[in-house]
Amino acid sequence: MKKLIIILFFLSISSIFAQDINKQDFDAYYVELLRSDIKFQKKFLVSETMNFSEEDGSVFWPIYKEYEIELDKLGDKRLANLNDFAENYKKMTDLKADEINEQTFNYQEERLELKRKIYKQIKEKLNPSTAAKFIQLEHHIQLIVDLKINAKIPLIEKTSNENEP
Repeated sequence: MKKLIIILFFLSISSIFAQDINKQDFDAYYVELLRSDIKFQKKFLVSETMNFSEEDGSVFWPIYKEYEIELDKLGDKRLANLNDFAENYKKMTDLKADEINEQTFNYQEERLELKRKIYKQIKEKLNPSTAAKFIQLEHHIQLIVDLKINAKIPLIEKTSNENEP
């Protein structure tokens, strides 16, 4: 049953990212619809996979809620960076390419730190095995979402030699 749920989750994520990324796809309303759908499905998947007792769930879910709030803030940074890329794609300069790439590194580092933070919290309040299982599941989910997003982002074809934006 759990395998079926996981497969359905990944299939639904695939349909969410079926369109190519462009500026109009990133308006606030559309993004919130995507986020709420992913969050709902993700929470269901976490619940089914982690299979918490009532006691453990009462400890885990408040930690998870705070994690999701912080993850949304990081998502906003990622979205801003994707929009910046989309706006500058056809007129990309070396300076802008470097700036966008640095923002991508910063996002990835902050996301890793957030995962370390929730791992530590779950480990301390529940146990290391539960924390590791959640991080493993979260990593799998994030890989799928990242792949779906990145598959729709074109590689930079050509940059200008200008150092001005």
